[in-house]
Amino acid sequence: MLAAVACAQAPAPAAPRVGTVAAELRPVTPAKEFVGRIEAIERVEIRARVTGYLDAVLFKEGDRVKEGADLYRIEQAPFQSAVQQAQGARLRAQATLTNAALQLKRAEELVKTSATSVAERDKRLADQQTAQGDVLTADANLKTAQINLAYTDITAPIAGVIGRTAVTRGNVVSPSSGVLTTIVSQDPMYVVFPVSQREFLLIEGEQRGAEKHPVTVSLRFSDGSTYGQTGRIDFIDISVDRGTDTVTVRATVPNPDGALIDGQLVRVAVQGDTPEEKVLIPQAALLTDQQGPYVFVVQDGKAAIRRLKLGTEVGPKVVVESGLDAGAQVVMEGVEALRSGSPVTAVPAAPTPARS
Repeated sequence: MLAAVACAQAPAPAAPRVGTVAAELRPVTPAKEFVGRIEAIERVEIRARVTGYLDAVLFKEGDRVKEGADLYRIEQAPFQSAVQQAQGARLRAQATLTNAALQLKRAEELVKTSATSVAERDKRLADQQTAQGDVLTADANLKTAQINLAYTDITAPIAGVIGRTAVTRGNVVSPSSGVLTTIVSQDPMYVVFPVSQREFLLIEGEQRGAEKHPVTVSLRFSDGSTYGQTGRIDFIDISVDRGTDTVTVRATVPNPDGALIDGQLVRVAVQGDTPEEKVLIPQAALLTDQQGPYVFVVQDGKAAIRRLKLGTEVGPKVVVESGLDAGAQVVMEGVEALRSGSPVTAVPAAPTPARS
C-alpha cells in the first residue's frame, strides 16, 4: 500500500529538450536540377602521320601545353634522305625539260627551211611536254617528302592539358599505331545535360527572352559542394532523342582554375529569372526512410513527423515544395530518440555552419 502511494507521488519524467529552427519563407530564384557531364570545348587525339622510330617524348604527362609545343620527335634521317632524293630527281627533270625546250627550238628553225621534217618537230614538242610533266611530278614528290619530314615533329594543335603517352622512346610508330596521347582544352568548358520535353519548353521559353538576362546554370559536385562559377546556356539541340524522349542542352562554364575535368559528372541547376516565395529548411534537419524524406517538428509540445516534397538546394538549405508551412519548428538536434507524439521541450538550435 505504501509502495503504491510512493509511485503515485513520484514526479513525471521531464520532456526531452530538442533544438529547433523555424522553417523560413523567402524569395528563391526557381531552378531545375539535372545530371550533366563536363566536356572540353576542344579535344584532340594525337596520332603519328608517318612511320618511323620514336626518338623522343618531349612533354610531361598531365602538363599544360601551348599550341605548337613539341610533343614527339620521330627519327628524321630517313626522311631527310628522301627530301634530298626528291631534290635530285627534280633537278634531273628540270635539266631534261631544258634540253627538250632547246631541241624543240632547233627543230622549229629547221622546219622553216625544210631541213627537217614536221614529224620530227612534233616529236620534239611531245618530248618537251613530257619533260614538263616530269618536272611537275618531281615537284609534287619533293613537296610530299618535305611534308613527311615535317611530320616527324609532332606538335600540339591546341593549347590545353595533355594526357598519358601510349608509347615511349624507341618504339616504331605509324598512322596505324592509334592515339599517342590526348589534349583537352581547359577554359572554358561545356556542361551537357538532357532535359525532358516539358522542362525543355520552359528552358526554351526562358532562353528566347534571355537577351537581357541570359539563362544561367550552377554546378554541384558529387560530394555536394558547389562550383564557384556560373555558366550560360548557349545551345539547345534541334531534335529530340527518340530513345529517351529528351533534348540535349549545353552551357558554357568558366574554368580558370581547372576544377572542371573533361568527362566529369555534375548536378546542373538551371536558374529561372523571377524569384518565388519558398519555404526553406536546413539540409541537416532532413531524415530519410523507405517512404522518402521527412523531418520532425514540434507542435503543441509534442514531436510530429512531416513528409516532404523537396526542391532544389540553396546553399546549406533546401527548398520544401510541399509538406511544411513557414514558421514550423523543425527539429535539428536530439532527433535520435524521438517518436511521433512524444512530449518534447523546444529550444533554439545552435547555428549551422555554412557549406561551400
